[in-house]
Amino acid sequence: MKQKIAYALLLIATASLLTFSCRKGNPETNSHNQQTKTFSSDVIKKWLGVQLPLLYSPAVSYGVNAGRYMAYCGVAAYEAVVPGMPTYQSLYGQLNEMPQMPQTEPGKAYHWPTCANAALAEMTRRLFTFTPATTDAVQKLEDELNVSYAKEIGDTAIFERSKAFGLAVAEAVFTWSTSDHPWTAWPALVLTDHSPGRWWPENNNPTIANGLAYWGDTRSMVAGSIDNVTSVPYAYNDADITSPYYKDFKEIYDVSKNLSYDQKRLAKYYDDPAVNGYPSGASYIPVFKQILEQQNPALDIAAFAYAKTGMSLFDATIGSMKAKFHFMQERPFQFIRRVIEPSSDPATWWKPFIVTPPHPDFPANHATFAAAFAESLNTIFGDKVPFTNSTYKGQLVDLGNGPEDMGSYSYKSFSEFANAIAISRVYGGIHTRHAVEEGAKQGMKIAQNINSKVKFRRE
Repeated sequence: MKQKIAYALLLIATASLLTFSCRKGNPETNSHNQQTKTFSSDVIKKWLGVQLPLLYSPAVSYGVNAGRYMAYCGVAAYEAVVPGMPTYQSLYGQLNEMPQMPQTEPGKAYHWPTCANAALAEMTRRLFTFTPATTDAVQKLEDELNVSYAKEIGDTAIFERSKAFGLAVAEAVFTWSTSDHPWTAWPALVLTDHSPGRWWPENNNPTIANGLAYWGDTRSMVAGSIDNVTSVPYAYNDADITSPYYKDFKEIYDVSKNLSYDQKRLAKYYDDPAVNGYPSGASYIPVFKQILEQQNPALDIAAFAYAKTGMSLFDATIGSMKAKFHFMQERPFQFIRRVIEPSSDPATWWKPFIVTPPHPDFPANHATFAAAFAESLNTIFGDKVPFTNSTYKGQLVDLGNGPEDMGSYSYKSFSEFANAIAISRVYGGIHTRHAVEEGAKQGMKIAQNINSKVKFRRE
């Protein structure tokens, strides 16, 4: 009897030893158990780092595409690593016309940073086509990370499988992206209504090219995200100085006459100029990178934040442009030059502190973008998260006392950051307060719609 018991114990011990040996020597088994959350978010930070110089002061304009790039890159990064996130799920079936994503092989191991690297390399390569610098920058980082990850994994099969999966995800997401903008083949919009209260470009060119007027018809990331989110401008009235319309524009004029140093600095910091800056709302991408660096989340939360914040920024862009070209409200320079301080001599015309963008006033784009961006971040990191924005630290600007460093801004929350951006447009003289306040409400509603409609976590 004792011999049988001893023999049985020997068999159990042997089996346990064999199992342990197999697990120890089998990278497939070990790596497959490594969830996305066990890795740092360095791969996403590094790819954002590659994209930022491409977005900064480009030789060729990319229009209002920055939010679009962030959204599709974010979704690709998320889908490339979500199989390693047991409590999260694919966005297939939730996003607007999104195709089914490639599947991982059951029981096979994947290295999630390698998957993300392949996905973001391909997305950057395929989307950032407005500058010739893209190809070299992408190849350099992709190769650098692949060398590091291959060494870290120590198993060729896992490495190659991970690369292939990430690439397959990127190809599916990019193909989906190509069907989102039906306005590309439309003719330019030619303005004909020059009546008071209607927007007219400052350069007096009635032709609005490059699809800008039709951006609002772009397919949104989330169906219904921009529905019923827009209020209306004040009713036009240039005769009654007590009317909301008149007072709205008169405030811009009054503020412009007594701008403080702090107001000028804020207006310039968030100007997003065409040169020496991040144009067309692209400044939200370096801000997002800084938030990741300061919060330092693991790869799972970073990918989740990348996708959700990008989607909110993209849909806010669509919603804002759609409303702008629906209402066609005039810009402050038009009303002020026509009603408050009329002059037939261009040399004496009233001028805003920063350059007026070539599209209508209501709602204010950046107020809409910033509110959607901030609200999305609030749902991920919380609404009382302090952070510092150093996007233009080191860049010089002359505010009247000679060149000086634009420096940084520190905020107690993402909402405080959004509010600063919104009011900066009033200080800059390019938007009325009503356009700013209602734009902020619209952006917040868009982000809230996305939050209620899209379920990242499994229920």
